[in-house]
Amino acid sequence: MIKEKEYKNRRKKLLSKLSKNSVCIIFSAQNKTRSNDTQYPYRQDSDFYYLTGFKEDNSALVFVKNKNKSKVILFVQEKNKELELWTGKRLGTKKAKEQFDIDEVFASKDINKKMKKYIGNSKSLYCDLKSSNKKVKKIISLSKSLKNHDNISSLIGKMRLIKSKNEIKIIQKAINITTEAHHYAMSRKKIGKREYELQAEIEYIFKKNGAYSDAYTSIVACGDSANTLHYISNNKILINYELILIDAGCEYEYYASDITRTIPVNGKFTPAQKDIYQLVLDTQIKIIKMIKPNIKRTKLQKETEKLLTKGLVKLGILKGSVKKLLKKKKHKAYYPHGIGHWMGLDVHDKAPYLDENKKEIVLKKGMVLTIEPGLYLNKDDKNIPKKYRGIGIRIEDDILITKGGYRNLSSNIVKTIKDIEEYSN
Repeated sequence: MIKEKEYKNRRKKLLSKLSKNSVCIIFSAQNKTRSNDTQYPYRQDSDFYYLTGFKEDNSALVFVKNKNKSKVILFVQEKNKELELWTGKRLGTKKAKEQFDIDEVFASKDINKKMKKYIGNSKSLYCDLKSSNKKVKKIISLSKSLKNHDNISSLIGKMRLIKSKNEIKIIQKAINITTEAHHYAMSRKKIGKREYELQAEIEYIFKKNGAYSDAYTSIVACGDSANTLHYISNNKILINYELILIDAGCEYEYYASDITRTIPVNGKFTPAQKDIYQLVLDTQIKIIKMIKPNIKRTKLQKETEKLLTKGLVKLGILKGSVKKLLKKKKHKAYYPHGIGHWMGLDVHDKAPYLDENKKEIVLKKGMVLTIEPGLYLNKDDKNIPKKYRGIGIRIEDDILITKGGYRNLSSNIVKTIKDIEEYSN
């Protein structure tokens, strides 16, 4: 668990990055309507949570930075017995002041009145300029007289790039739960079931272990369905001799895991499936071994493309010179996505890939990213040998950058052909 001291240090760090005579406001997430008067389960805005650890809606965090004095203010939903009868207990202003090491706490209903005062004494406003939140737009309209409007999300995103020891522990916990879920999926009898049945078994393990939500909509894609990268229908039958691409990870205490394994429905890979699987696995292992501080993601991407293209030529799926094929981007037909992405409070963490000078950010100690090569061979692609058509494979792990290299946080999830087959029997 992350303690209040760490949240306070984050707020202090963000305050130091704001310009003088400025005001900054970050709103909690809004409730979202599912249909008519029913709502989706509430999930706090990641930036707001990163700075507070507070899970209630109708809240806001405000930073006021003047020449002589700076302060941090929290606005929360005030106590209301009638409202709490329907939607649950609220912390309220009094207990919020006791719980958070913060300068001032006010009721959310007072925010516009207070913000007029803060804005009147400032030259710059920081907020999420890309937000569709009506409350943000209201604050922007109140601040038309200010010279500068800056996007606070970019500043927080840079902070979120480097994970603390406590964050890494929580991410590891999420991955440990996801490990159990993937191993459970491997061990289950699958022939004839629907994809959503296997999805339910995976997500049961998440919830059983205290991960009440998935980090993203689980992908359970059998056969050619795996060649749709964001396949989430999960309603087809698990057919004997086919593969299942399972891209599923839980969210634990707001931190994500993101794991993909590709397994045979009947527990045994066919020779053609082994060819493609081993190529993807060998590529992933080599790319992970390259990881260390100061290396660029683009270097990992280029090496991945080269290794996969060489393998595709060897298998007769691509024909010609590897160098020319890469130049013409012929591999994109079978490997269209990137090698990986940042991961943290969001599965695709809202952190930059370029610095303020538009130069690529190199890997540094404390960053967490996914490594996920894949090959997608559509069943209708007559340009490839028939035995490989309809095979889609991705293997994904979550990697922490360390002082001397890396640590594979998901290394306990089996992924060799031998280990998967043993787990499946």
